[in-house]
Amino acid sequence: MNGQLRLSKIASSTPRMAKALPGMPMDGTVMVRLLRICGAGLNDFFEPAFRAVGLSEHSFHVLCLLLASENGSAAPSELSEMVGTSRSNMTRILEELQRDGWIERSVAPRDARRHTISITPQGRDKVRDTVPQIAGPIRRAFSDLSPDEFAVLGKLIRRLIVSFDKGAASIEAAA
Repeated sequence: MNGQLRLSKIASSTPRMAKALPGMPMDGTVMVRLLRICGAGLNDFFEPAFRAVGLSEHSFHVLCLLLASENGSAAPSELSEMVGTSRSNMTRILEELQRDGWIERSVAPRDARRHTISITPQGRDKVRDTVPQIAGPIRRAFSDLSPDEFAVLGKLIRRLIVSFDKGAASIEAAA
C-alpha cells in the first residue's frame, strides 16, 4: 500500500471511527495512525536500499553508533535504547553482525554477567563502504521538505518524544 492510499484510508475511516467511538479523542487517534503509517513508509522506503548492501537499517545504525563511540564499543542495552528496538531484537541483530564478522562480543571487565559489543576493522570498513550507497536515499526521503520544514519536523518529533515520556510517567504514577 502506498502513502497516498494509506492517507486516504485514514481520511475515509476517521469519521466512521469517530461516530462508532464517541469517547475516543480523534485528533490523537489520527496522529497515532499517521505516525504508524510514517514508520511503515520509512521501513518500506529504506528496506530495499539496506538489503542491497547486506544490512538492515537497525544493523547499520548499530555499526554507525559503535564507529562513532569513543572507544568503538557499547553495551547491548545501550545500543537497544539508542536504536529504538527491543532487547530481544537487538540480540538477534548483534548475532547477525557477529556472524558476519562486523562486531565482537566480550565479557565486561567489571561484571561477568554483562557483555561489551565492539566494532571490528571489517565492521568499520562496512560502514564506510555503505555510507555512499545510503546517503542518496536518505536525502531523497526528505526531499519534499524545505530546510525550514525539516527543522520544524525535527523539533516537533523531539517534543513528541518528551511528551511520550511525560505521559508514560503520569500513567505509571496513577497505577
